[in-house]
Amino acid sequence: MTVDGTGFRPLQPGTQPANDTPAYGSTRLRHPTRKPVRIPHSVTEATGPVLSPAHFPPMPDLSTVTGAPAMGERIIIRGRVMDEDGRPIPNTIVEIWQANAAGRYDHPGDTHDAPLDPHFHGEGRVFTDADGWYQFATIKPGAYPWGNHDNAWRPNHIHYSLFGTGFGQRLITQMYFPGDPLLPLDPIFLATPDAAARDRLIARFDLATTRPGWALGYRFDFVLRGRNATPMENR
Repeated sequence: MTVDGTGFRPLQPGTQPANDTPAYGSTRLRHPTRKPVRIPHSVTEATGPVLSPAHFPPMPDLSTVTGAPAMGERIIIRGRVMDEDGRPIPNTIVEIWQANAAGRYDHPGDTHDAPLDPHFHGEGRVFTDADGWYQFATIKPGAYPWGNHDNAWRPNHIHYSLFGTGFGQRLITQMYFPGDPLLPLDPIFLATPDAAARDRLIARFDLATTRPGWALGYRFDFVLRGRNATPMENR
């Protein structure tokens, strides 16, 4: 078994997006231009804060945050968080944020003229159970223009943030939906060169997760290391 200096299987070339992706314009301003400097972590940085349901109450249903149903197609997302050997990662906080069904974020910085939904804020969080499973309900997000290039539209997507034992162990990625015609045109999705790795960013329809008469279900797993690692934005 080939491992890297940390004892884990290394990431395969092309399976993670590059920091500098010319087609994704803002990476020119955001990616590092100098070699990283390693800063030793103190005990506080390595172990804090305590990311537990007692300190961060779960918000598993984004579709009913005000007591009234949000507008749009209700869906359920379920999946597992695993290491490179398929072992579950329990008690992991999974943060979620997204646009509403019309393709607009509930944020002052979003100036898209699509309507806001007073019953949808587009943010939530859940924790994995002892077997690494997580699940939440939400509204399927809409596409929106983003100004990266002429007639640029983002595909339907949901943002995720996964934490380890502290803020220094945070991974960020996006999940897409099957059959979206915007995927072959999206520079962020295409920033991962390897096609098989990109496919790991697309959720699968899952009849077992679908709740009769209520919502369609999708399966989306996270693999944190190794040959089959999920592409992350901040490796």
